[in-house]
Amino acid sequence: MNNTTVIIGAGISGLLLARELTARGAKVIVLEKSRGVGGRMSTKRVGNAVFDQGAQFFTVRDEYFEALVECWSGCGATARWGGAESDRWIACPSMTGLAKALAKSVNVRLSHKVAAVKRHRCGCWEIDVEGEELIRAERLVMSSPVPQSLAMLDVGAVTLPSATRSALEQCVYHPCLALMLILDRPSAVPPEGQEFADGPFRWVVDNVAKGVAQSAPAAITVHLSREFSGAHYSASEAEVFEKVIPALRPLLGEAVVTARALHRWRFSEPAHTHPQKCVWLSDMALGFCGDSFGGPRVEGAATSGLALAREIAKTLERH
Repeated sequence: MNNTTVIIGAGISGLLLARELTARGAKVIVLEKSRGVGGRMSTKRVGNAVFDQGAQFFTVRDEYFEALVECWSGCGATARWGGAESDRWIACPSMTGLAKALAKSVNVRLSHKVAAVKRHRCGCWEIDVEGEELIRAERLVMSSPVPQSLAMLDVGAVTLPSATRSALEQCVYHPCLALMLILDRPSAVPPEGQEFADGPFRWVVDNVAKGVAQSAPAAITVHLSREFSGAHYSASEAEVFEKVIPALRPLLGEAVVTARALHRWRFSEPAHTHPQKCVWLSDMALGFCGDSFGGPRVEGAATSGLALAREIAKTLERH
């Protein structure tokens, strides 16, 4: 084991946790089922266009996180969106850029889908990764969406304390459909994007106006509302497009949609968050972090990972 900590999930929470522990000299492995890092801060290429398909920006309130963001800004990994006085921050050159920068300093294994985790009788954790050798670790952290984390534990027949299990089962999520459109000319979407309080949309942004480098005249990300996404989650891309295009037309102007894609975020935003910033079961060497703990935003996920790092650091100090 070599005093290894395995973190499942390479979103902002897992990456910041890994960064903090690595800086303390710990051996850390981050397992990510996707081909890229960032989780819901991901960026997608469709044809000749690039889209921020998940989180569009983040805000900063926590002092320690603010210091990190300012540091990243100095390195060109983050920037204010909308001018020097704006409270909105984005990652550069796109939202996944921050995750990529953080991943450079930690051991991340992409395309590693965890099928099950098991508590071995020796006290260590065994992580079963599809198509890979079994990984053993002294500590295990689940930064993936809570329902996915619980499913992995269930396959490995891991029993949690009843109160812990009950609280984790309360962490449920809203889905979100993200529709991405390539246009043949500039759009009428405001440069700062547009948020909606009702109707089928929650958020519409033109990634060209946002500053994401493009080879297309316009690249529109449309986040459908919680209600619409829940009701049409299983609908086809064509069906979703046909339902929303009439209401979207005023923001497209005379532009023609030349290509489109649909991404389904099953675990887009926590509908109910855990009362704690993170969960650390010291007797099991098992932790949980993410936006279901810190709050349903990028900063919430980040501060949850940082909080868990402080808890695990106490364990490291005893070694």
